[in-house]
Amino acid sequence: MGFQKCPYEHTLVVKIGENGKMLIACLYVDDLIFTGNSSIIFYVFKKCMMNEFEMSDLGKMHYFLGLEVVQSDEGIFVSQKKYVREILNRFEMQNCNPANIPVEFGLKLNKVGSGKKVDSTFYKQIIGSLMYLTATGPDIMYVVSPVSRYMECPTEMHLLAAKRILRYLQGTKDFGIFFLKGEKTDLVGFTDSDYAGDQDDRKSTSGYLVLVKLFGLEESWKSCSSRREEPL
Repeated sequence: MGFQKCPYEHTLVVKIGENGKMLIACLYVDDLIFTGNSSIIFYVFKKCMMNEFEMSDLGKMHYFLGLEVVQSDEGIFVSQKKYVREILNRFEMQNCNPANIPVEFGLKLNKVGSGKKVDSTFYKQIIGSLMYLTATGPDIMYVVSPVSRYMECPTEMHLLAAKRILRYLQGTKDFGIFFLKGEKTDLVGFTDSDYAGDQDDRKSTSGYLVLVKLFGLEESWKSCSSRREEPL
């Protein structure tokens, strides 16, 4: 049908037509989501797919792989409220006291840690759940990065740091990302590093912040740790 596969994400395909018309489709097993800028190309695409496969048109996306989507004239809001409640119940943190920030100020983790060793399988389950939450939670991306480094042999200190993130989620269930509708946007990016901040190998953790500017408004939509560098 004239689609081109994205070289970096193999489940994503893009079709560009005449006059800048575009359709982007994403596949996951038997689920399919798509977006674009032309209702005509939408209709043609759905008709071709239904002729080829047994498919149902579910209309505008509301829920997909744990992502909750609310679409309005002002923009699109994406969150994972239901998933947050599920993991809090799963790890018996549904009645915990909320924390204002996801990590204690100045906390430095290392391989040795403090306290006894904890069940690594249980710890990995928490970290895996938190990693999936970063899809709509850029506010926890930085702290999830360091706690994920100690899944091989976690201690009580590492587990407490991970549970601190769950306590933060308790008070921020309704948080998400709001993509504000606008005709003109500008992207401004910043990056920095903690310069050999790792307590074990003195490697640096780099972070980045991207701002989306719309009609004089400034929306911060993603900030996270991105990669680790060799020590200077």
